[in-house]
Amino acid sequence: MAVSLPGSVTGAAQTSFTTPGYTTTADSAPDANGKQWAVTALTGTQAGVTVSSVAAPFTWTFVKPKRFRALGKANPVTGVIADVPRNVYQVLTRKGVLPLAGQPYATMIVRTTIEVPAGSDVADAANVKAALSLHIGGLYQISSGIGDTVLTGVF
Repeated sequence: MAVSLPGSVTGAAQTSFTTPGYTTTADSAPDANGKQWAVTALTGTQAGVTVSSVAAPFTWTFVKPKRFRALGKANPVTGVIADVPRNVYQVLTRKGVLPLAGQPYATMIVRTTIEVPAGSDVADAANVKAALSLHIGGLYQISSGIGDTVLTGVF
């Protein structure tokens, strides 16, 4: 299944949000190797939250490698592959936020980088998927705690 954000995204729990949800629409990614969606409507209780605009973007972008790397050949004597290249993917969320009341918006960036060793997509797909499952599931399960920590600086 290719990366495609659904038109309706259920948000993860956050303190003071009740059933956060986001309506998205396809948008133009900054680069041809990415896909992007903009938030056009909100659901649930999210007091003070704004949808995407020119001044305050609210977007979700998936970026794939511009050039896929392949696994090199093993050393004929040792059988070891000395340099295992990585295919790097990124998920970016951009959100316009106010640094101070009355000031212009500044763009907050949330970035997840996924570095997949070349060849593991074929030789060990199950463990690649397990790593992603844990990472995304962990972020989802502690979303509210991450939100609180980002605001307070306290774990």
